Amino acid sequence: MTSNTEQLELKDVVVSFNGFHALNGLDFSVNEGELRCLIGPNGAGKTTALDIICGKTKATSGVVKFETTDLTNLQEHQIAREGIGRKFQIPSVFQDMTVKENLEVAYCKNNKVLSNLFKFKLGKEEEGLEKLAELVNLQDHLDVIAGHLSHGQTQWLEIALLVAQNPKLILMDEPTAGMTRQETHKTAELFLRLKEKHTLVVVEHDMGFVKEIGDVISVMHQGKMLAEGTASEIEQNKEVQEAYLGSAGITNA
Repeated sequence: MTSNTEQLELKDVVVSFNGFHALNGLDFSVNEGELRCLIGPNGAGKTTALDIICGKTKATSGVVKFETTDLTNLQEHQIAREGIGRKFQIPSVFQDMTVKENLEVAYCKNNKVLSNLFKFKLGKEEEGLEKLAELVNLQDHLDVIAGHLSHGQTQWLEIALLVAQNPKLILMDEPTAGMTRQETHKTAELFLRLKEKHTLVVVEHDMGFVKEIGDVISVMHQGKMLAEGTASEIEQNKEVQEAYLGSAGITNA
């Protein structure tokens, strides 16, 4: 459940690339257990914000804090150890392995990649693996080669690989891109289940999906936070209408 405990905070974050400010004094905070949607026009700085949180990009100035830890100068692997996981736009799975084998690699407690590839346990880990497959609607596809999955199923598999590491905070970058309407709806259901145990920050352009899942919607524009609120509040915000949604509203953006 969502708590009132602030888990993630970006304070006055600036990211400058050769004089261009991809982030320009961004203030952004998320509570523990929250499902936060981050929206805005192309070039608003949404993906850069995720890059800052996971350490892929470093802030020119400002502070990034997760729980009691200052992430600002940490490396990506150090940030991952703090309990932050990231799913990128393009899925990254073992294409030549089955769904079950992919999950076994991710579920293994040993972090050494080569050990993971050859260490397949049964018992409680097998039971956990099956529950993980069921969570992402792949329980009937365990023996299917990952390269033969549909686009949506491949996205779900990568989400499962991420969840297997049990991160506290999960960052998602356009997870429904290229999905069918049915796959998008199933993904919404998945995210609503995930938020019971994880905090999620989701960058997304599909406004119907955003309206279905978002506890709070944050709107970025020109590297700053433009507005935050419920779907209804965002729809009625005149600044958001001018910068992004237009007069048609959030569902039709």
